[in-house]
Amino acid sequence: MTRSLVIKVTAGADAPERCSQAFTVASVAVASGVDVSLWLTGESAWFALPGRAAEFSLPESAPLTDLMDAVLTGGRVTVCTQCAARRSFGPEDVIPGIRIAGAAVFLSEALAEDVQALVY
Repeated sequence: MTRSLVIKVTAGADAPERCSQAFTVASVAVASGVDVSLWLTGESAWFALPGRAAEFSLPESAPLTDLMDAVLTGGRVTVCTQCAARRSFGPEDVIPGIRIAGAAVFLSEALAEDVQALVY
């Protein structure tokens, strides 16, 4: 039985440890062969924009750009529609491979069979 993991990260530079934990868990899960969907909401939405993850720094943590690249390579990254709109960016502004989608898509992923959802 294959399980999937849906991770919603609400924290960004405002709560760096929580943010880093979410990206770390997502990248380790991808490396372990787990189907991963990482949702960037709230302040983490900024990391969907080119160069923003490179500005993030937390001692003793892997660079956020490396973690994001790992998830993009083997999983999915989505930015909340409303979160992107509140920050005045759209699909043409985000890193290639990142999509923008709303709550209905999040719910369809989170409520699917054999899915574990985590919120950071």
